[in-house]
Amino acid sequence: MPSYDYQLFVIGGGSGGVRAARIAAGLGARVGIAENFRYGGTCVIRGCVPKKLLVYAAHYAEDFADAQGFGWSVPPAQFSWPKLIAAKDKEIARLSGLYENNLKGSKVEVMHGAARVLDAHTVLVNAQPVTAEHILVATGGTPFVPLIPGIEHAITSNEVFDLPQLPKRVLVVGGGYIAVEFAGILNGLGAQVTLCYRAGQVLRGFDDDVRAHLQGEMVKKGITVLLHHDVARIDRLDDTSLSASLTGTSTAPLVVDAVLYATGRVPNTQGLGLVEAGVALGQAGGIKVDAFGKTSIDSIHAVGDVTNRIALTPVAIREGAALAQTLFGPTPVSADLTTVPSAVFSQPPIGTVGLTEAQALAQYGEIDIYSSKFRNMRHTLSGRDERTLIKLIVDTASQRVLGAHMVGADAPEIIQALAIALRMGATKADFDATVALHPSAAEEFVTLRDKFTRKRSD
Repeated sequence: MPSYDYQLFVIGGGSGGVRAARIAAGLGARVGIAENFRYGGTCVIRGCVPKKLLVYAAHYAEDFADAQGFGWSVPPAQFSWPKLIAAKDKEIARLSGLYENNLKGSKVEVMHGAARVLDAHTVLVNAQPVTAEHILVATGGTPFVPLIPGIEHAITSNEVFDLPQLPKRVLVVGGGYIAVEFAGILNGLGAQVTLCYRAGQVLRGFDDDVRAHLQGEMVKKGITVLLHHDVARIDRLDDTSLSASLTGTSTAPLVVDAVLYATGRVPNTQGLGLVEAGVALGQAGGIKVDAFGKTSIDSIHAVGDVTNRIALTPVAIREGAALAQTLFGPTPVSADLTTVPSAVFSQPPIGTVGLTEAQALAQYGEIDIYSSKFRNMRHTLSGRDERTLIKLIVDTASQRVLGAHMVGADAPEIIQALAIALRMGATKADFDATVALHPSAAEEFVTLRDKFTRKRSD
């Protein structure tokens, strides 16, 4: 049997790779890992964690204003972007250090530097070859930007966290979750925000009612939303301002201080030597894998965003754990991703699990829709014109709840619990039989009575 330096070598120190490395080491494997930036990956360094911290910060402007309706006299507030970024940097450094220390505590050999696959069992790390029985690619994703004139003047979600000052006027390009999240963050912190999107509605792939409701709330908060628009070119006007020429209408070029591209992410597979090693790639360069994370090369595996499937941190963690169990545990394990909840930390936020109305109608033919729009109790005194949307999608035949969707305060926290119910196959009768927790927004999910039925027109 060949002798290798490692039984598992991981390329990428994000959530999926770190989880796979630690579990494999816990199962007795010799494990090495390499990361060319900072341990923690997209989520910890320039994704979920810093974004959520900025979301918290962006809420304070409305919180200060709302407090007056509850009897508080709040002096004019002042915001410091540099102080926020410094606090964020301190927390990210702490978390990144924890990731690295936890790897070392699990007896994983930790390396810093670029890694490249040479063949089925060899990885080049900092120009030094190392061999492994199994190689795991967990390099995540990277922002996509189109090749238009002046694109070098734009920033992405990678750079926005490290701007020295908050731009006063921002054009956000895109309509996905990253775009609407940053539009809300920057608007909440005081920037004048315009979002342009080439399609007819934001958040493609989400339930249509959710999409429309969020867009309406964004506009209420002062964000300008330009649909059926795209950027043709970006020109620098001076040291601080840019001109963005738009397609779609005769709209004059927008003069802004920053153009933030949030047009999606693509698998980070460039320069890894995968094609040369015989690893098959699919759409947008994602690594093709089977249900157990194996690529077209038996000894090379992949998990997380680099596979271009469900780009969520908990999914990558599940896949990494399953792969380690498959390779070094008693039996193969595949990650069960049949009921995956997701959130958009927009303002207001979205929580969703299960099927959209369109998906349910296509799969089941006849469905019952229950929905409600209401003013959150908080805003009866704050006076804010913000409304919450909740929606349940039910299979007419079996009465099983197929999807639950919410736009409003605490939606991500609420939807996490509902994901358990949907995974267990809860029916509408189960929801109805559950005693409401009053007064709360969550109680609406168990008090819905009015419905309308939709049938698929074959």
